[in-house]
Amino acid sequence: MRRRISLLLTLTLMTSMLLTACGAPAAQSAEPSGQTASSDSGSPELVWWGWTPGSPLNEQYIEEFNKTYPDTKIVWKQTTVDDYDAAIKPALANGEGVDIFEVSAGSANGGVGIFGGQAVSMDEALKGYLGDDYLDKLNEASIASMTVNGELKALGVGTVYAGNLWINQDLFDEYNVKVPTNFDEWKQACDTFKENGIIGFVQGAGQGAFNMDTYHAICDNIEPGLFTKATRGEAEWTDPVFVQALDLWKKLFDEGIMQDGALGIQQYPEANNMFLSGQAAMVMMGSWYTMNCLPDTMRANMEAASSTDEPFAMVPINFPDIAGTGNTGYVFCDIDYATAVSQNASDIDAATEFALWLGASEEGQQMIADSLNLVPVLKSVSPNWDKVVLTNPEKQNKAVQDYLSNAMNNPDNPRFGGISADLNQAMMDVLAGVASGTLSSEDGAARLAEVE
Repeated sequence: MRRRISLLLTLTLMTSMLLTACGAPAAQSAEPSGQTASSDSGSPELVWWGWTPGSPLNEQYIEEFNKTYPDTKIVWKQTTVDDYDAAIKPALANGEGVDIFEVSAGSANGGVGIFGGQAVSMDEALKGYLGDDYLDKLNEASIASMTVNGELKALGVGTVYAGNLWINQDLFDEYNVKVPTNFDEWKQACDTFKENGIIGFVQGAGQGAFNMDTYHAICDNIEPGLFTKATRGEAEWTDPVFVQALDLWKKLFDEGIMQDGALGIQQYPEANNMFLSGQAAMVMMGSWYTMNCLPDTMRANMEAASSTDEPFAMVPINFPDIAGTGNTGYVFCDIDYATAVSQNASDIDAATEFALWLGASEEGQQMIADSLNLVPVLKSVSPNWDKVVLTNPEKQNKAVQDYLSNAMNNPDNPRFGGISADLNQAMMDVLAGVASGTLSSEDGAARLAEVE
């Protein structure tokens, strides 16, 4: 296997060099020093940079990988999501101490469009690993969102879906609150919880990415798919749909669905902590939140949120039909992160083996699936529900399984992958301005339309 990858990558790198001559939440781990090298035994010793999902899960992935590849030592080097770009940029430019690194879709943190140029092409290695029909075996987003100038620059590990809410089903049951399916029911639920000293819905509207999720969900509620068309230049941001969606976004604040002070807090950690500690009954989160359905994971995250309560039954629900169109159940997805191999890796073969194992092997992808942190990109793999035990199977099993099945049936609706850096900033600014009342919906839509 390693010999085959070595030959393929040698040819790929030679071609790349010729073309270049002619003409992208957790504690910091210990920093490796200097150039990555081989260990005393001669085995490759690699450094893997990233920001997610974090320790100790990444070390568990390495441990599982070493059951098949015991001679490859991998050291996980973690940064925060906000610090990643600033840390990885000089390290890649220096060409030392980075063998494997995480990238994301588009131009967000770790964007493949920014750092993919310093990664090897993975096309031939993946084809050799999965066969000529490899494109049929993987989630479409894992290929499309990681291809830069016709080359696959990283292997997706798993996808994340957004556009839905999560609710504390135990609180809904305790106070006999109807799960909201439209605007009026959502407002009534929030009012009932508020009367009982509980925040109905919490959102950290001071963190723009999650505001974009909510706005995208509203747009899909009005006219599914139009938001994605606009990001591709196939629709105008001044379309009445986007003005209406901004009106509804503002209405969430005006009618008290958004909690008081929403613009002054972040989704992480504040909104997350409020939900996990039982202070709020609903939150706007995506498929990455599914891992909190596992009792041990939820208990650890609740402790991090300063809660000593027992894990509760949280379940996903559709974004309510606040536009009254009947268009519900739409979600949008991106590769959460992908694994890239540095062109300056000390052992490109071994680094590529790890990327392939994590993103394309049955063993690696099953571990991803069973952690419920991501939806695997290998289509043949899904969570082993005979082994995955949720906090409250009676309340959660069907809801979670239906949610994940529905999510995978929404393939061509990117989350951030199709949004440029300029549009990303403009949308965050517009949503904050409309919510605070300093910008009208019409002017906000016009500002989005100004972005090239």
